[in-house]
Amino acid sequence: MESDLKRNYLFTNKDLIRLLIPLMIEQFLAVAVGMADSIMVASVGESAVSAVSLVDSIIILFINIFAALATGGAVVAGQFIGQKQNDKACKAGEQLLLFVTFISIIVMAVMYLGKGFILSVVFGSIQSDVFAYANTYLLITFASIPFIAVYNSGAALFRAMGNSRITMVTSIVMNIINVFGNALLIYGVGMGVEGVAIPTLVSRAVSAVIIVALLRNEELIVHISKRFNYKFNKDMVKNILKIGVPNGIENSMFQLGKIMLLSVIAGFGTASITANAVANSVSAFQILPGMAVGLGLITVVSQCVGANDYVQVRYYTKKLLKIAHIAVIGMNVIIISSIPLILRAYNLSEETAALASKVFIFYGICSCILWPLSFTLPNTLRASNDVRYTMIVSVSSMWIVRIGFGIVLSKYFNIGMFGVWVAMIIDWIVRSAFFIIRYKGGKWEISGMLK
Repeated sequence: MESDLKRNYLFTNKDLIRLLIPLMIEQFLAVAVGMADSIMVASVGESAVSAVSLVDSIIILFINIFAALATGGAVVAGQFIGQKQNDKACKAGEQLLLFVTFISIIVMAVMYLGKGFILSVVFGSIQSDVFAYANTYLLITFASIPFIAVYNSGAALFRAMGNSRITMVTSIVMNIINVFGNALLIYGVGMGVEGVAIPTLVSRAVSAVIIVALLRNEELIVHISKRFNYKFNKDMVKNILKIGVPNGIENSMFQLGKIMLLSVIAGFGTASITANAVANSVSAFQILPGMAVGLGLITVVSQCVGANDYVQVRYYTKKLLKIAHIAVIGMNVIIISSIPLILRAYNLSEETAALASKVFIFYGICSCILWPLSFTLPNTLRASNDVRYTMIVSVSSMWIVRIGFGIVLSKYFNIGMFGVWVAMIIDWIVRSAFFIIRYKGGKWEISGMLK
């Protein structure tokens, strides 16, 4: 039995390496450029860092929403690939791109109309210089929302095919434009936050154009055909939304909760806002390998589900979780050892540096134990169409545990900004427990394949 299973594996070790290594490089580049942005903005001042962090929290909300829709499309396409129905996989990809383009344009218009509400109400009581910087950065970067949606969708389709090399190369081009643009406009021209915002917009536009152009290759399993039908396919979009909407609700509620906690942190002053912003940048590196493995897990599991082989689903889940834990541990050993260098790069005040350093160490230790179980494992459930359960657990834990404990610990126990990070770890513990219980059961296996 075991030998038969090995002969029929959908993904060899070489396949997994070809899938995961480019994903890790891509994630590294995305996070590294985010950190480079914040370091370059730091030369403008801590108020600029705070402003960019606040606006980026809104942008990240939309990145997460469109990434969720893209995941829905990738899971649908991946399951059709597993079923050997490549024509339907192509239709799923085309409908995904059409749908997210339409929705993202509407979202962008609404965000511009609601600019005043975001700056004055969502961000809470912020200093006048932070307000001015945030307004400038927002006006430029909100124009990138449709490009974010299109790129995420195209990249997800390439990953569904197991081709993460294309997204890695596209990411390299995008990040080169971003970094060199930042350096030119900030250090060469002497711009402030505009020097970060303009290259960000341009790089996202270029990446969206590249990914769509690459998908026009009809030799790909999933591609945009020359006879692309610009009409909505109701059934196909319904399949995508069946996975994408719960995932989108989960991601958006998660990010909204973080934004709500940002307004709490803003009340502790600029030092806390800046330390939180720097900690967010560094923490993205600390969990980076787990994020990459999670993306790969969606590709692997969706094809295994399409082939109706849940033995392989469990096999690959166990294998990739081990890889995620080992890689996250290795990354955090490097980062915690590099804390003095990181703090010097950001040119932080003594108070801000001490607070940020405390978060780096605490977050790093906890992420080695809990992050893969909290965020990588549920991707198996999502790729198996068990998205409602992951949504309910994630949203409930975020709003009851993380926000509840975040407010109580930071305000009433006088822990300040650090209390929000402690509440985050409590949230991880709760999420992990529920996802492990669900995975060990079998209800998620009866969600069924798409028709």
